[in-house]
Amino acid sequence: MAQQLDGTVALVTGASSGIGQATAQALAAHGAAVALAARRTERLAQLAAEIRAADGRALVIETDVADKTQAQAAVAHTVAELGRLDTLVNDAGVGNLGPILDAALDEWERMIQVNLLGLLYTTHAALPHLLKAAQDSPRQVADLVNISSEAGRTASSDDGVYAATKFGVGAFSESLRQEVTRRHVRVAVVEPGAVATEIGSHMPEKERQAYLQRVAGIEQLAAADIADAIAFLVTRPRRVAVNEVLIRPTEEA
Repeated sequence: MAQQLDGTVALVTGASSGIGQATAQALAAHGAAVALAARRTERLAQLAAEIRAADGRALVIETDVADKTQAQAAVAHTVAELGRLDTLVNDAGVGNLGPILDAALDEWERMIQVNLLGLLYTTHAALPHLLKAAQDSPRQVADLVNISSEAGRTASSDDGVYAATKFGVGAFSESLRQEVTRRHVRVAVVEPGAVATEIGSHMPEKERQAYLQRVAGIEQLAAADIADAIAFLVTRPRRVAVNEVLIRPTEEA
């Protein structure tokens, strides 16, 4: 039986772990050929092998989306090797939490470079291909999914700059949605609450402990829960656009 995304190509950034990895697996299971973009190529290679073992197609692309040239090259490489681009999932992101007072500016800069500029770079490069796919593919629709956060809705103490980047993702996505929706490129923002991923492992120890304390005592979401939502978004009929999804753990207040 034909899969819902047969004949389509998806590019997933941040695909080496967490939500990006789970999303790549989900889209491949629905029939898409998947380009896997991240910095950790050994993890991408393992993921690609798993997808291929399940009769899927996968392409490994070593990419740091914070580098404009690399982000643009990832899109170009996807189209050159897989022939088209129907879906872009911007998942690459970093979250260094902590107080604004006396913060390390290099941590702020990295969050802005990855969470916001990286997403802008890949989106800018992908848009011509998404518009083409919406026009000439059998499905006659293409999808851009940007991973934000519940912090992109409500800022809290100790996540000021992280929240600023995620608010920016939401604003950019809504503006772009209005610009391209009549050309059948659907733009969606997914805003997860607490998800059991590697996000805490990238933080300084003090901030990591504060984050762990924040999520202690609740059953966090799994990365697969978010991937399932993304797969739902991009497999809707052409007439249906789900533009914003907030997903929290049931136990999160």
